Amino acid sequence: MANQLQLAFVNFKKDSYIIVEGKQNADRFFIIRQGKVRISKEVEVVEEEGGNVLGPGDFFGVVATMSGHSHIETAQALTDVTLISVQKDQYVQLIQNNTPVAMKIILQFSKRMRFLDEALTRLTLKNTADNDPSHLFKVAEYYAKQSQFNQAYFAYHQYIKYCPNGQNVQVARERMVKIAPYAKAVYLDKKTDEFTRTYPKDTMIFSEGQPGDELYIIQKGSVKIVKIVDNNEVLLAVLKQGDIFGEMALLESKPRSANAIAYEDCTVLAVNKENFERMVGTQPQIISRLTQLLAERIWFIYKQLANTLISDPLGRMYDALLIQLEKNRIPLGNAPHTFDFGPKELINMVGLPTAEGNMVIRKLLENPKIRVVDNKIALTDVSEVVKQTEYYRKMQKIERARREAASRIGL
Repeated sequence: MANQLQLAFVNFKKDSYIIVEGKQNADRFFIIRQGKVRISKEVEVVEEEGGNVLGPGDFFGVVATMSGHSHIETAQALTDVTLISVQKDQYVQLIQNNTPVAMKIILQFSKRMRFLDEALTRLTLKNTADNDPSHLFKVAEYYAKQSQFNQAYFAYHQYIKYCPNGQNVQVARERMVKIAPYAKAVYLDKKTDEFTRTYPKDTMIFSEGQPGDELYIIQKGSVKIVKIVDNNEVLLAVLKQGDIFGEMALLESKPRSANAIAYEDCTVLAVNKENFERMVGTQPQIISRLTQLLAERIWFIYKQLANTLISDPLGRMYDALLIQLEKNRIPLGNAPHTFDFGPKELINMVGLPTAEGNMVIRKLLENPKIRVVDNKIALTDVSEVVKQTEYYRKMQKIERARREAASRIGL
């Protein structure tokens, strides 16, 4: 593998730092050949599943390298180590020459994504959503109450299909008959030979709680990913042409954790497990794109998790704005910028109740460099968000150090 790809072997002595959290411009990741490496983060929100000590065959630095963002972790050699260094532009070749490595990275990313996503749901939405098929009935009921009959009809149908002996089957059947004249639902029972599918606007591609065995690549149009939490629809993402979604259910054979709905008329390519495994070996560009997307999502979730630890809600809002700037690669200079969301979405992002959130928004808008224009948050100076976020993060660090010192002396 190393000869074909001309991968470099690098050695680090025990206790030396290999990558440092926050460092920008990551251009390579590492696979451990010999020795042990400890991964740590300045803000350890949730302990990594599987622990923080890595050994031969494990890899680190992939999230920052493949997403093009700053490092989200520090790696320190626990013993003398030998590492294989993989540059970002070598990844496609690595996939072609070594499919098992690519699969290991993708499967670990998928597992990490689900673990972090569940942690974030617990912390920000104060809720653990049921993701077994019986949850489909709750999803259908929510959309029926909102008169969104396309989504309701789809979810009722899936509930009956996957819970044929469920306690609400009869109710679901009656509701379906009632809303059928107003509902447009497509691909209720997909056929395995339909690789290309077209979904009209506001039709459901899959529902949370539904078992899944496909991932999707958007060919045209856009898709919104939403979750029903505490009887509210929470917008998680809007995906566009070229984006990939639904990969976690395919890779881990677990129920869907969110709803995917056509945001506008869209065409998607549906890829099942068998086709996916074939693609790993034959279409490395698509696998590279999937790795980049997963890396981007993991980076974003880590940042959101760290945001939950800022105790001052105004500080959390500034931090959430900075995360969005970094996510969209907006230069952090003195230029103006208008976000594509408004106060309501910002309150949602930091997980505040509406009444408290509105009070904090009023405080935020006392800053003369932040305004709301056409229901969008607008900055006259991007660097103001950087400055304010650094201040609140510093205050948080001081507060944490004070608490730790107090607990050590038994106060």
